[in-house]
Amino acid sequence: QVQLVESGGGLVQAGESLVLSCTASGSISRLRVMGWYRQGPGRQRELVADITDGGTANYADSVKGRFTISRDNAKNTVYLRVNSLQSDDTGVYYCYCNAGQWVLSTYWGQGTQVIVSS
Repeated sequence: QVQLVESGGGLVQAGESLVLSCTASGSISRLRVMGWYRQGPGRQRELVADITDGGTANYADSVKGRFTISRDNAKNTVYLRVNSLQSDDTGVYYCYCNAGQWVLSTYWGQGTQVIVSS
């Protein structure tokens, strides 16, 4: 099993920034994709961004240009820098990974909450 632990969420004013971190531990073979979903009030869970083990990143249109995803493979950690936060960015941000060398499994973190006020 792979465990994912997120950190970095909090309460911020509109226009401010945060850096979210997610570190994987446990029985790690290959972290092929790491990324972030979020779920805001009254919304379905949506993909925010993800990044492959080769460094290819994808972003939701709503965050492109404001959010930046990166990963440190040596630390089994993925980061999400969230800039210019607005009210619609409020929600619980969930880290996930697709891992495995042959058969892939999906793992989820427990989430870190981002609340954007004003």
